[in-house]
Amino acid sequence: MWRTIRHLMEHPLNRANRLAAIMRFFRWQMVARMMPYPHVVPFVDYTVLVMEKGMTGATGNWYSGLHESADMAFVLHLLRDGDVFADIGANVGSYTILAAGCCRSKVVSVEPIPGTFSKLERNVAVNRLSDLVTCHNIGAGSEEATLCFTADSDTKNHVVSEAEAKGTKTLDVPVQRLDDVLGGATPRLMKIDVEGWESEVLKGMPQILADPTLVAIVTETNDSADRYQSDGQSEVAQIMAQAGFVPCSYDPFAREVRQGGTHQNTIFVRDLALVQERVKTARRFTLINGEI
Repeated sequence: MWRTIRHLMEHPLNRANRLAAIMRFFRWQMVARMMPYPHVVPFVDYTVLVMEKGMTGATGNWYSGLHESADMAFVLHLLRDGDVFADIGANVGSYTILAAGCCRSKVVSVEPIPGTFSKLERNVAVNRLSDLVTCHNIGAGSEEATLCFTADSDTKNHVVSEAEAKGTKTLDVPVQRLDDVLGGATPRLMKIDVEGWESEVLKGMPQILADPTLVAIVTETNDSADRYQSDGQSEVAQIMAQAGFVPCSYDPFAREVRQGGTHQNTIFVRDLALVQERVKTARRFTLINGEI
């Protein structure tokens, strides 16, 4: 608990009113125990999220406005009405709701875990975004296959490694190449959060990577790939460089895209001038704890 409180105190969107963030945290802890069923909470602008106990990402949005402030703000500031956004590893749909509900972009969401997928569909339905969002209950990879995934790790569910095969609750999931899933619709922006499987996802989307419509990809660049005893993160960097992307980070307050990634998430950008112009001219969005 104290680790969470410290995180909330240090979160950049809570600096103006840290006490309110702590109050939201304790209020949710109490409500989740006394009334253990789904609750609808405000999100960005007029959107909402359906939140349940144990939803790390969704509760993070409630505590801090945007759980992943830089990456989520980048999605809000880059996308426009009519763009296509691909949310790979969508979980319950926080990024999907930002893109479709706030930016009015068309969204293709991919979430492999059936229980989580149902919550993604619920958030799309509650926000009345079914006309903008297409949801796929599959995994993404370098080829069509059936792979074994963990089943009870919330936002950390992933393709099972050999070391995890025993003693872990798992399920089999169909996996497809994103070139096949998107069927020729090239996104302007993608978010890939697949817990170390990023290089395999990228190998399954050469047509998408070659299309200049795609100008940025937000993806994890931590050590999650180590579980597969591979050089996955180096592969990601190599694939992105070959496609003309450079690693960047985003300052949502200055609205500046800066070259150089981070040890957690990296925004790979191909058309830096276009991306910078878009984020500078985007409108402001209303959060539960201010504006961005």
